[in-house]
Order: sequence, then structure tokens, then C-alpha cells
Amino acid sequence: MHQPSRTIGILALTQIVSWGSLYYAFTIMAPGMQRDLGLAPELVFGAFSWSLLVAGLAATPAGVLLDRYGGRCIMAAGSLLCAIGLVWLSRSSDAISFYLAWTLIGIAMALTLYEAAFATINRKHGFDTRRAISTLTLFGGFASTLFWPLTARLDAMFGWRDTYLWYGVAQLAVCMPLHLCLSADPKPQGQHGFASKRRSHTLAEALRHPVFWTLALAFSANTFIFSAMAVHLIPLLERMGQTASMAVLLAALIGPMQVAGRIAEMVFARNTPPQTVGVLTFSMLPAALLILVLAGSQAWMVAMFCMLYGASNGILTIVRGSIPQALFGRENYGAIAGAMAGPSLLSKAAGPLVAATLLRHDSAPGVLLSILLAMSLVSLALFLRAVAAESRPRSVKSFDKGAA
Repeated sequence: MHQPSRTIGILALTQIVSWGSLYYAFTIMAPGMQRDLGLAPELVFGAFSWSLLVAGLAATPAGVLLDRYGGRCIMAAGSLLCAIGLVWLSRSSDAISFYLAWTLIGIAMALTLYEAAFATINRKHGFDTRRAISTLTLFGGFASTLFWPLTARLDAMFGWRDTYLWYGVAQLAVCMPLHLCLSADPKPQGQHGFASKRRSHTLAEALRHPVFWTLALAFSANTFIFSAMAVHLIPLLERMGQTASMAVLLAALIGPMQVAGRIAEMVFARNTPPQTVGVLTFSMLPAALLILVLAGSQAWMVAMFCMLYGASNGILTIVRGSIPQALFGRENYGAIAGAMAGPSLLSKAAGPLVAATLLRHDSAPGVLLSILLAMSLVSLALFLRAVAAESRPRSVKSFDKGAA
């Protein structure tokens, strides 16, 4: 198998298993955990949000490790932590052990999910990194499609404890060996001849650049919206007049549209700078939310919302993975991308909890949707500002001079 194809094939399988077992399985098994452990829903969902918070805090150190040691060792170690965390979770008997297990799983997320996979791809010599990331996310988009029904079946047959136990075994038997089969990474830029038109910057240099923080805030605002809607979209649609079955049917459009958006990016925008693709992607979200605010009671308009929302979310993953290299180079990609992703992972943890609080105090969805629409416009404005600042020759020149 050709080396790039082999690497993408390995990471595609491990990303599907890891996203499915660490992220998507939780929604299915949360009710069983509440009943068995005797915990309030807020504590159970709070533990999952805590794991995402931990992943956000661990993102930058994980990126540094990936830059230094490569994906083979670090992602394999992450799979081992996944296995330990999932087995621990399956044997939790109280709130303390439950939260400790999710803490370990949060660290494992930072070492195994998309940001780690993107950093691994970035280090592979001779790769078309942008195309590789697009291909990987195309496969990763099937994680929920496969693991929601699989988890529901296993949960019904064995319960949440044995399901998580088997998912831990899968990390040891499938993901860890596959990560160890990744080829050794080449030496970093400057030591092994990675050619680049843009000088690579260190993490400290990137953190001093205002474009970095503008982009981080833009991605963070978008992630807050997507995470809030991922948990609360179906109840929101029901409150807006859709039946439960229609709400589920309409929401089911999002997954296929994520995949369709990624295919469209690969076919029509593979040679377009990620900054340009990002402008379109960030613009789609406020357009989608505006449709939902104005006509959420009409099923066909909700379908339009779901298609725009899904396509935006699908392409955003590619933009988030490719833009750090385009702006700051590839030598320290893992550390820089991890730092840029940190605020987004914190937002992913906060989104569902904040949305739940707003809905608890106001049963009408208008307030929450208006806030999310305003945040989407802010995120678009931030991204446009970052792109405009990065395109100014004076800004880039002064940055390079100050970093020299």
C-alpha cells in the first residue's frame, strides 16, 4: 500500500473507533449510567463536559509531544489511556470514580482524536497535508453513523458497563496496534529538508501574533454553537412545532451533509486556500441559524437549516486542520494547532451546559437561538478580521522580523 494511503487508512479506522467509543457512545448510554449510579443528569452530563474541558487543557501539551516524538508513539500511548479510562469507567461505582475515569478519558482524547491525527499527518514527509486531512475527515464523518446504532444494540444486550468494557478492549486490540503500525516520522523541518514557502514559527511566536488569537476565538465561538445544537437540536425543533419523529428525521440530514460538504471541498476547493474556504464556511452558519429563527415551524425550512448547518460543520473541521500550517508553517504544527484548538474544546464543553441553563429558564427557544445567531455573526467577523490581517504584507513582514 502506498505510504500516504496506508497512513490515512490506519488513522481513518482508529478515528472512527475512537470518536465512536469516546464521544458518540455517551449520548446513548447516559440514561443507563444515571439509573445505575444514582446520579442526577447534571452530574452525568457534567462529567462528559469535564472530559472535554480536560481535553482542551491537554491539547497544547499533547501537540508539543506529537511534534517531538511523532504520532506512532503518542497516539499509541493515547489508545492505551483510552483503554484504561474506558475499563475504569465500566467499573465505576460512585461519582468520584466516575469523574476520575472521565478525566483520564479527556487526556486520552487529546492524544487520539482529530488534532492528534492532523499533527501526525502533518509530519509525514511528502504528503499533500490538506488533501490527506480532507480524506481523513471524510471517513471520520461515519463515526456517529456506525456507533450510534452499534452502541444502542450493545447497550440493549449487555448494558453500559460491558459496552464500555468492550470499547476499552477495542482500543487495546485495534487502535493501539494500528497506531504502532504507523511509519516512523521524519525529522522536523530544518533537520530533514521539509520544503516550505512560509517560514515555520515556534509556538511562542504564534502565541504573540494577534491573528492566532483572533482565529482561536472564531473557531471557539463556532464550536460553542455546534456543541450546544448537537445536544439540544431535537428538543428545540419539537418546541418550535415539529413532531418528535419529524425532528429526528430532519436532524438526520446533518450527518450526510457533513460528508457531502467534505466531498465538495475535496472536489471543488482542493486548490483553494483554507482562508478562502473558511470565509464561506463561517458564512454558512449564521445563514442557517437565521433560517431557523425566522421559519423554524416549517419542516422544509428546517431541512434547509440542517443541510447548511451540516455542510458548514463538515468543512469547518478541514479548515481548522489545515489553516495552522498555512499561516504558521508545519514544523511546530502540533503545538500550534493544539493551542488553537484549546479554546474550542473548552467551548465544546460549555455549549451544552449553557444552552441547558437558558432553556431551563425560558422554555421558548427564541432566546437561545438569538444568542447563537449573534455568536455566529461574531465568529464570522473574527474570521474575516483574521484573514484580512494575515493578508496585509506589512503585518506578515513585521511578524517575521520580530520573530527572527
